[in-house]
Amino acid sequence: MIRWFKHAANAIGGGLFLTLFIVFIVQITARFGFNQPLPWTDEAAVILYIWVILWAAAVVVPEREHVVFDLVWNSVGRRARQFMRIVGNLLIGGLSLAGLPACWDYVHFMAREGSPVLNIPLMWVFLPFVLLLAALVVRSAWAIWEAIRGVGLEAELNLN
Repeated sequence: MIRWFKHAANAIGGGLFLTLFIVFIVQITARFGFNQPLPWTDEAAVILYIWVILWAAAVVVPEREHVVFDLVWNSVGRRARQFMRIVGNLLIGGLSLAGLPACWDYVHFMAREGSPVLNIPLMWVFLPFVLLLAALVVRSAWAIWEAIRGVGLEAELNLN
């Protein structure tokens, strides 16, 4: 089941990126090939870019691929790594959880406004940020559980 969700998340992310690429090609062709810039392509590219980045950060990119401080992680012992992982994820997950209601209120409020050209409700433009915060809460809770169990605490770099 988890494998299916990963494939679905990757397919959605790939589809978003492919759509962004197609819009970008249409934009370049219209602007430089026909000297007729299309206003909708600029707006669609920006919206798709927001979605691609936030979707990937929320559900596609594994935790180990995000920015980490390997030098500190690898220079301390297993117990300190466990502490660092729990505290770090408590901070990330806790702050994301605390910000989630206000973020949802703002995104929901933006449903009344539309984008200038495509008239897409801005709620749909900013919705992936809510998804990102929710994913951070879930990922942090899972990482805390794994750290308590002692899973994933080994050093990735061998500094011998």
